[in-house]
Amino acid sequence: MPKHMIIKHKMRKMRSYKFAMLSVFSLLFVLTSCLDEDQEFGDIIVPSNLSLSFEIVGQDAENPGGDGSGFVNFTGSADNAITYRYEFGDNSDVQVAPNGDTTHRFTITGTNTYTVTLIASGTGGVSSSTSITLDVYSVFDDQEAKDFLAGQIIGESKTWYWASNLPLHVGLGPFEDDYGSGEFAYEAWWNSIQPFDEEKSCMYADRFVFTKTAESEITFEQTEGPGYVPGAYAGVVGLDSEVCYDATVLTSIPGVKNVSFVPSSSKAALQGSYNGEPYRGSSFAISDEGFMGWYVGSSTYDIISIDEDYMRVRVIQAGSPYGDGGYAWYHLFTSSDPTASNDLESIYNDLVWEDDFNTDGAPNPANWTYDIGTGEDGWGNFEEQYYTDDANNVIVEGGNLKITARAEAFMGSNYTSSRLKSKDLFEFTYGRVDISAKLPEGAGTWAALWMLGANIDEVSWPAAGEIDIAEHIGIQQNTITAALHFPGNSGEDNIGGQTSVPTASSEFHTYTVEWRPDEILFAVDNQIFFSTENTGDLPFNDDFFLLLNIAMGGINGGDIDPGFTESTMEIDYVRVYQND
Repeated sequence: MPKHMIIKHKMRKMRSYKFAMLSVFSLLFVLTSCLDEDQEFGDIIVPSNLSLSFEIVGQDAENPGGDGSGFVNFTGSADNAITYRYEFGDNSDVQVAPNGDTTHRFTITGTNTYTVTLIASGTGGVSSSTSITLDVYSVFDDQEAKDFLAGQIIGESKTWYWASNLPLHVGLGPFEDDYGSGEFAYEAWWNSIQPFDEEKSCMYADRFVFTKTAESEITFEQTEGPGYVPGAYAGVVGLDSEVCYDATVLTSIPGVKNVSFVPSSSKAALQGSYNGEPYRGSSFAISDEGFMGWYVGSSTYDIISIDEDYMRVRVIQAGSPYGDGGYAWYHLFTSSDPTASNDLESIYNDLVWEDDFNTDGAPNPANWTYDIGTGEDGWGNFEEQYYTDDANNVIVEGGNLKITARAEAFMGSNYTSSRLKSKDLFEFTYGRVDISAKLPEGAGTWAALWMLGANIDEVSWPAAGEIDIAEHIGIQQNTITAALHFPGNSGEDNIGGQTSVPTASSEFHTYTVEWRPDEILFAVDNQIFFSTENTGDLPFNDDFFLLLNIAMGGINGGDIDPGFTESTMEIDYVRVYQND
């Protein structure tokens, strides 16, 4: 188990419990020592004359199994009984009924036969029991939710994880209080948790496995990870708050448990909405006090929404340490492990071309040439810079290539910059490109590390294809994007992805494309953030060349800060790997 998963225990309370137990045992020893051997504490009486009857709701001559709601009212009695327990024969929890009367809902669809057992407890811990058999009809079902939860095939299992890579994977709101805006149905009180919250990191190892054992029967098991106890509930159970505990403390974690589905009955599900959409209308309960990682004394979850990839649920906390009413917790789970490694395992490991920019002065002319001017329509994007090969805009200095965009009037433009390319000098098909760079900043800057098809002069753009290894615009300072442009998916209709790099302009990061015959992958610091298929009908199976530049404004760069003076992109190296 990783160090960050070390389970904390409330040792101080445990010591006090041990002391209290020792004191009780000592007192009992003294008392029993003073008693005669013939002293009796009372008679042990076994309950007798047990009686168990039932009423199936909606039952009549035409509906012998009831009205389809599945509700059955039970009445139990016995002589000399202190309390009663019911076992319903449907894989649900044992239910305590102090006076012998209770109502239970059977949820397995269709008409099913159940053996219900009443257990009456008497003095001294003795008990007796009686059973009856009944047929109950239930029409409630949410087979789609069951299929999403566990899979469609009997015997199939599906694992769910905390959606820890997304904001708001945990939230808190009121149980039923409403301040006029439906706050009882969403996380109105606490809705600021961010991806991979450090305080909650101990619970991100949780693994929740749902298995379809029959057409409408599902089991649940937490196979990995602890349980998290939030501060709002810790005081109720006498545990430290904001702490993960393992099964030695939260003893209901281990074991295979049964899952039953029932119609939602909460105010949130019946009257509320989440992000403008109504709740699904069904809920599920985990037997044997099971829970999904967040321990608040409840095992019943309202399904807000569920699909193949994500499930959002609401669970009502059992009590408050402050006596101020109930709390409702909101959880987001995913069927894809967000903590799984995204490490790029390259298939290209032989260095075939590089520029480490270790010679001061102009860039090496054996590796780079330039685009000069403004191009047609600002290089097709209404950009506002004039590209030059002047040392004020491009120079190798101190082991780095420096491309600087500047606010200056030149050749009819208000900004200058530079664009290098390896066209006709170095072109290749397939391989890994690593570029170590520190990117510019400032509203209006648009930096790009990218590639174009070497046949662009013959077939033009986008037929030649474009691979954007990394793009960065100053108006989205912490975001890096990658994209592919080709016929049918060019311009703003490109195929691409993005990731967050908060230090993109203050630190060097390695931006990578792994260009394979069947796949193209994009990574930052060896962590894949986007990949897509490469097929023979795409233009990504012929030679490409490299480009490095900073544009100003245009379609992507947006409005330029009126106070902008200059900003520099520094590149430590460009390396290309293939297999010899």
